[in-house]
Amino acid sequence: MSILVCGSIAYDTIMVFNDRFKNHILPEQIHILNVAFLVPDMRREFGGCAGNIAYNLRLLGGEALIMATVGDDADPYRYRLERLGLSQAHVRHVPETFTAQAFITTDVDDNQITAFHPGAMSYSHLNRVQDAAGVRLGIVAPDGRDGMLGHAEQFAEAGIPFIFDPGQGLPMFSGEELLRCLNLATYCAVNDYEARMLCERTGRSIEQLAAMVDALVVTRGAEGSLIYNSGRCVEVPCVRADEVVDPTGCGDAYRAGLLYGIANGYDWERCGRLAAVMGSIKIAHRGGQNHDPSRADIAARYRAAFGESPWQED
Repeated sequence: MSILVCGSIAYDTIMVFNDRFKNHILPEQIHILNVAFLVPDMRREFGGCAGNIAYNLRLLGGEALIMATVGDDADPYRYRLERLGLSQAHVRHVPETFTAQAFITTDVDDNQITAFHPGAMSYSHLNRVQDAAGVRLGIVAPDGRDGMLGHAEQFAEAGIPFIFDPGQGLPMFSGEELLRCLNLATYCAVNDYEARMLCERTGRSIEQLAAMVDALVVTRGAEGSLIYNSGRCVEVPCVRADEVVDPTGCGDAYRAGLLYGIANGYDWERCGRLAAVMGSIKIAHRGGQNHDPSRADIAARYRAAFGESPWQED
């Protein structure tokens, strides 16, 4: 089953300032702020929600189709997708733009200053779900605002079940727009902060929102996750990681586990457990796509946590 992953492709440039921001920002001079930080440590990572989700689906053995937009600087990312064997049939080049990218500076207290340039992501509405053949499941992950709204409509028109995953894009939408997307969606996935914001924006409780979709998934970091389905709530425990290195992309790894489980007919408990395993593997590595477990490694981690194989066919 092909899974269409609508979302962003982005570069993450991560810089480390070996001091504290507060030592260089004078509160009484904040109105004329002009500071520069020396960042001797810097790395550039491949990221974006669509790229991260598709990468993790590949690790699981799923078939992912990426639907995203990129700019004139996309050659390194395209070369990576080619090496990974991920289709670029629906990765659209938007001339005279940059690929979306985040510039993140972190100090020694893990405070962050981030600048995000959407670039080609702002043209995601040029892609259409109907252009992807053989799709039986999808996800609308954070992307350009118009693209997210359009892709939700198009999945529904095509009768393709999909996950609505507003993520960091949630503040772009009104309560009415969020309710519209939930009415169109089959499933919804948010973290606990986004769940609270979703309730505030729509004026509805989490139980009322859950009743609008087949399943509403709320991730809670180290506290595990909750899956609301058919009037019940499945509690999925957190899977202990080898070490906690970088949470970037953990939500995307979790969603890949969900998609794989849904595509293969797993029950919600098994879906959530596989998703939790993928998140625990990712968090032990820097960046969204630097972990590389085999299916056997994933199965071993799942078996150690839950005493059974993750693969329904075993």
